[in-house]
Amino acid sequence: MSRIRRFFVEAYQELKKVNWPTPEQARNLTVLVLAVSFVVGLYIAFFDVIFGAIATRISGG
Repeated sequence: MSRIRRFFVEAYQELKKVNWPTPEQARNLTVLVLAVSFVVGLYIAFFDVIFGAIATRISGG
């Protein structure tokens, strides 16, 4: 049982060392992740449409 307790004590001590972001930093990084995800989604969708059109023409459909 002491090994489990030691694990949680050490985990807690390590978590106290973490440099947590401020709420403003967390919000800004969340917006950044959402924006980049949206742009990557548009990029993938664009090429999906292009290659889909090419495949349709090649297959004669």
